[in-house]
Amino acid sequence: MTTQLQSVYKQNSMQTASPGELTLMLYNGCLKFIKQANKAIEENNVEGRSHSIQRAQDIIRELMVTLKTDSEAAENMMRLYDFILNRLIEANVKNDAKALQDAEELVIQFRDMWKEVIQLDRKERHGEGGKA
Repeated sequence: MTTQLQSVYKQNSMQTASPGELTLMLYNGCLKFIKQANKAIEENNVEGRSHSIQRAQDIIRELMVTLKTDSEAAENMMRLYDFILNRLIEANVKNDAKALQDAEELVIQFRDMWKEVIQLDRKERHGEGGKA
């Protein structure tokens, strides 16, 4: 697929995605940037590490801004997002692969949990079927 077609596909996917699917895309994007940052740490690529971690931080900040903290569960999520953000900052400032791994593990847990929520919601609304 050409780069232009990929861009059009991504744009269409985002425009037709539900809010839940958009959140899932954010988690996946964050994980992609964390993996890129980890590779940059292994290669001692300071610029690549910094760029990738900053992109992951931007995604976590977006998740924080859009989170409605009107429940105890949401407040706990906000604290975990804040922890992830701090681990990303530490990974960037200290070139710390362990801090990056800590952030990655939590984002994976959020992503997997969110994926299950989407699947359960689809089953309730549309019967058996739909995968996220």
